[in-house]
Amino acid sequence: MKERIDELEQWGADVIFGRAKGFRATLTRMFMFGLSGLFRILVQCRIGRYRSGWKPQEFLGVQVVSIGNITLGGTGKTPVVELLARSLRDRGRKVAILSRGYKSRKLERTQKWMGADGKQVASKRMPKVVSTGSSIMLDSKFAGDEPFMLAKNLDGVAVIVDKNRVKGGRFAIAELESEILMLDDGMQYLDLAHSIDVVLIDSKSPFGTGSLLPRGTLREPPRNLRRASYILITKCDGSSNADLIARIRKYNATADIIECAHGPIHLENLHTREREPLLFLNGKWVGAISAIAVPENFEKSLEALGAKVEIRRRFSDHHRFNRRDVDHFMQRCVERDMEIIVTTEKDAVRFPRPTEINVPIYFLRIEVEILSGQEAWDGMVDLICDPSPVTDSVLRNAGAYRV
Repeated sequence: MKERIDELEQWGADVIFGRAKGFRATLTRMFMFGLSGLFRILVQCRIGRYRSGWKPQEFLGVQVVSIGNITLGGTGKTPVVELLARSLRDRGRKVAILSRGYKSRKLERTQKWMGADGKQVASKRMPKVVSTGSSIMLDSKFAGDEPFMLAKNLDGVAVIVDKNRVKGGRFAIAELESEILMLDDGMQYLDLAHSIDVVLIDSKSPFGTGSLLPRGTLREPPRNLRRASYILITKCDGSSNADLIARIRKYNATADIIECAHGPIHLENLHTREREPLLFLNGKWVGAISAIAVPENFEKSLEALGAKVEIRRRFSDHHRFNRRDVDHFMQRCVERDMEIIVTTEKDAVRFPRPTEINVPIYFLRIEVEILSGQEAWDGMVDLICDPSPVTDSVLRNAGAYRV
């Protein structure tokens, strides 16, 4: 049953991105296009409820920084969350990342937590504590891919998972003494008031397929970029983004725009943790396996580094690999004399150990580099870190708490 659902998810993604061809795919796209009009109305009505005050927002008394996007996946959000959390931590701030934990499993039993008063926190008040900042409490199965990856890479930063991020935020403040809350994928989460909205736009596919869900990948109309305090154009390759910036300015004339590149820095062996320079890929016969929103970008990045990607295996986004998946792929690579297998860092956290490792398995470690707008980035970090009442007033008056 699970495999059938995964196949349907993958086919649905292929329909949306135009990879699926034929009469059935075309008919499905036409049906989805009609539903997109209804979705647009529902999105704007929902936002209107918050804007009018009919649906109140929660204020928790600390800075709340949302990092999100107006499209589904593929903008390089997790490395940006990591970079900002690390920047704030290095400035001495106590940071907690709040995530919904997409596709994470429900805990078999609620975590036990002794509060500051010496009493156990009631189970109904407990979110999932992935990391306290000093120790990791859950694996990727119960935490979710991105929260576990962030917890693994960020010492000194707490990671909390709960669909109700107001509850998660209250817990982080009361029990972990967090001073700054970061909403991972938070643009559409409006129950909790945002101090700052950082919105990511992929330079190669800024508005996805151009249509709203379910026909396309837009979560909101592009005009809703007006809510952004800062806009990061991601995955830049050094070429001019002047046309894209001009289009963004039609929707948001005031937000600082920062251009950045998402690039691999090294390969890391899944099992030995041995690191190899990127030159290691040059001329290698590679099997690429992934379960991400846009696998083409991952595969192209391997080829750009000189890899000969001979075998490709794509699963639906966030697919949880089982041993059968990896054993079958390993066998294919052995039969075709592949020299190495490469996956993404996000996939690596849920990649089981194969029965036999006949071909070494690596993942690409990705980091963010600011190409232009470093001053704006530093100014944003300063604004978040400054605890003075003046800063809070500036944020409110600038409309950072607006919807």
